[in-house]
Amino acid sequence: MDQVRTEPTLSTATGLRRFLAKDPLESDLSRRRFRVRDGLSRTAFTNAESSYVFGFNAVMCREVEKIEEIPPDQRPFGYEGAAAACTVLDLLTLTRGRRLHELLTGPAQHHRHAAYLGAGRAYALLRLRPMRGARRAHPVLRWLAVDGFGFQWSLTRADRMVGERMMPDLLTRAHCAVFDQGLGRLLWYHDCAAPDDVAARIGGYPPGRRADLWSGVGFAATYTGGAESDELWWLTEHAGADGFRAHLAQGCAFAVAARLRSGTLPDHTAQAVPILAGAGPEEAASWTDEALIALGHEAHTHEDFQHWQSQTRRSWTHRHRY
Repeated sequence: MDQVRTEPTLSTATGLRRFLAKDPLESDLSRRRFRVRDGLSRTAFTNAESSYVFGFNAVMCREVEKIEEIPPDQRPFGYEGAAAACTVLDLLTLTRGRRLHELLTGPAQHHRHAAYLGAGRAYALLRLRPMRGARRAHPVLRWLAVDGFGFQWSLTRADRMVGERMMPDLLTRAHCAVFDQGLGRLLWYHDCAAPDDVAARIGGYPPGRRADLWSGVGFAATYTGGAESDELWWLTEHAGADGFRAHLAQGCAFAVAARLRSGTLPDHTAQAVPILAGAGPEEAASWTDEALIALGHEAHTHEDFQHWQSQTRRSWTHRHRY
């Protein structure tokens, strides 16, 4: 039976913030004509989006501290929503990223991955190019905002991004690959964590886009969950058959690293990592940490971000070389 979760109560937002606050019903993905199947996947996705909406509204109500009252495994999604709200307010009031910076150095300091994904969602909400005007962002992690942009842009335009496999024309070529990682995360939601359907969906995209889509799927399957163990094994078979097994593992490694930094390792993440990455959570996370350190303090470009990913994949390949 699906779990029913009760959110803490928020005050009513006032002024401009009242008009920006989100309707809690936005967390119901069935309203967007996504595939829905009862059980683990529906609960996981509904809880994740409910926590995102709660975090967004907590900022609008000036009660961000209440995010700490939701279950620990859902707090990253809450801070993702909070970062989206802070970024929306920063962009609308031209405060040069002040609110997002305060969130990242304060309550969301252990949820930086989620916060940058949320910042990217804000840009998509306002139809702006990711990171335009964002200040004091981590030079490499800031690219995660493009991932968040890809998720949100595809969430609200699924007919075009998923059905017609389009790419937004406001992106540069450097942004497109990271956009597809966000789209890959969205595909995991869109096809309700069904491995056969997700793989078939990815197979409809041009070969040059599939690697990043598989990376996004690996991240979502690990970070959000939604699949049983046997379904995760099938997912690895599909990724391997498509030639992108390492990308699936890399997405998984990024997700478990983010989860460990947040202080809570959910059961679904602990279950997914040995299957998708073929290693324990701490080892898989160490691949991303070592690769990021190796980039050095000057890293900041799209090429650096891609190198971070490729080095993580090399660690996986070395681990599984026979």
